[in-house]
Amino acid sequence: MFAPRLLDFQKTKYARFMNHRVPAHKRYQPTEYEHAANCATHALWIIPSILGSSNLYFLSDDDWETISAWIYGLGLCGLFVVSTVFHTISWKKSHLRMVEHCLHMVDRMVIYFFIAASYAPWLNLRELGPWASHMRWLVWIMASVGTVYVFFFHERYKLVELLCYIVMGFFPALVILSMHLLESLVFLLWGVPDVFVFRKDKKLSNVLSDFDGSALHL
Repeated sequence: MFAPRLLDFQKTKYARFMNHRVPAHKRYQPTEYEHAANCATHALWIIPSILGSSNLYFLSDDDWETISAWIYGLGLCGLFVVSTVFHTISWKKSHLRMVEHCLHMVDRMVIYFFIAASYAPWLNLRELGPWASHMRWLVWIMASVGTVYVFFFHERYKLVELLCYIVMGFFPALVILSMHLLESLVFLLWGVPDVFVFRKDKKLSNVLSDFDGSALHL
């Protein structure tokens, strides 16, 4: 009984930071504080993402490194730019329902391609076994399938969408079983649970608030 009472923010002085939970088939409506946090924590990383991506590009020694730097850079910058625009419109121009709805879909779609772009350097630059080499193109097929799913079933089956993100986050990591060189692999292993935790928080917004998501963005 004690734990549920701790989680009932509506009965505490912090209630203004989080709205009431919503049914699974409805979208959570963030408070003003959550909107501000979402905009700030996405916009904060646009410039660092551009600078970091540019640094990767200039440090590239061959064509494959250059291509991987472009893919990862565009995926990273695109994620923060699209999310910033969506959260800003959702906060300040919420009366533009159609625009907000379309941006919300794009915000969900770009995450699939960000995950694929995040794996691109590992898949393109590491020596992989015969079966694992197919993941270089399969990961983009998965991102495309996820995008089509969002287009037709946006906000309708949240658990299915959550499952899609989890599979997208974990499945490509199986290529480590065929990698010959395993140095620096710890960075890849750190990223996999991060994707899971991030998506778990974002999609189960009827349990966790957008304010929690903003903390995870940082």
